[in-house]
Amino acid sequence: MWCSTVGVMVTLTLSILAAPLVTTAQPAGKVYRIGFLTPGFPRPDRDPPVDAFRQGLRELGYVEGQHLVIAYRGAEGKIERLPDLAAELVQLQVEVIVAVGNAATRAAQHATRMIPTVMTGTPDPVAQGFVASLARPGGNITGLSNLLEELPGKRLEILKETVPHSTRIAVLVNPANPPATAMLHNMTVAAQELKLHLHVVELRRAEELDTAFAAITQEGADALIVVSDPVLMDGLCGQVADRAATRRLPAMYDWKMYVEAGGLMAYGPSLSDTHRRAATYVDKILKGANPADLPVERPTKFDLLINLKTAQALGITLPPHLLVLADEVIK
Repeated sequence: MWCSTVGVMVTLTLSILAAPLVTTAQPAGKVYRIGFLTPGFPRPDRDPPVDAFRQGLRELGYVEGQHLVIAYRGAEGKIERLPDLAAELVQLQVEVIVAVGNAATRAAQHATRMIPTVMTGTPDPVAQGFVASLARPGGNITGLSNLLEELPGKRLEILKETVPHSTRIAVLVNPANPPATAMLHNMTVAAQELKLHLHVVELRRAEELDTAFAAITQEGADALIVVSDPVLMDGLCGQVADRAATRRLPAMYDWKMYVEAGGLMAYGPSLSDTHRRAATYVDKILKGANPADLPVERPTKFDLLINLKTAQALGITLPPHLLVLADEVIK
């Protein structure tokens, strides 16, 4: 009798312990289709942010091919293709669209007001009309925003610490990129506090790159800040870094890819962290959450990346405290 009672108790205990696992498991037999829309080149096996998104899904218990499939659509730097690619994802009847950046989010917004859309790193989504507010998006779009007012000032501050003699800073920017106006305003305010003179050089098309750098040289700039956008980020990062190095211009960028291409340094939200967190939105939506009620998040992790080889080639001695603070130093 005692053994029988123990057996029942063990069975009940095991059932209780197993219960939480059942609640996190994905529905048997259900295969979700996720759309992934980017202005760049979606390389699932070679793109760290994309891999971070997939890793985030795996950490949440999703197995590709078993619980979900991801339909990748990339504009390969030609953002005019995004509306057609977004329409393709709608025709595929995906459960969720993950949209990378402002242009992809806009294309998804125009393509559907019904399919939940998770934006990743979209600057100022309220001003862009993607959400009613960060706390209550109110529509089918939610996700992560990356426009922080203090970022332009922080980039200028780090650049000034790196090259303290610099006073004339060129800013390479695509004025057609919607967040550019707010970024330039915040940067101008920060430059006044640091007693720096900014010279804005516009770059609208890839063919204008040499002309833009000729203008930077003519202006006598002694350092450079690049305001990234889909045109520059995916198609021209190597060429931008090369031209800055050729002109011996210390340059600050937004993203790691520039530093990997030979740029001096970058400071900004962690793309990998942003994409990993996007997976949590997808998970919540697949489990029934309404995107209208999911608050938009702002970045919590920022990466400082330094290319020590480039610094040495430019004859720059980096402040020791920056090397200590750097998340990654390329030697």
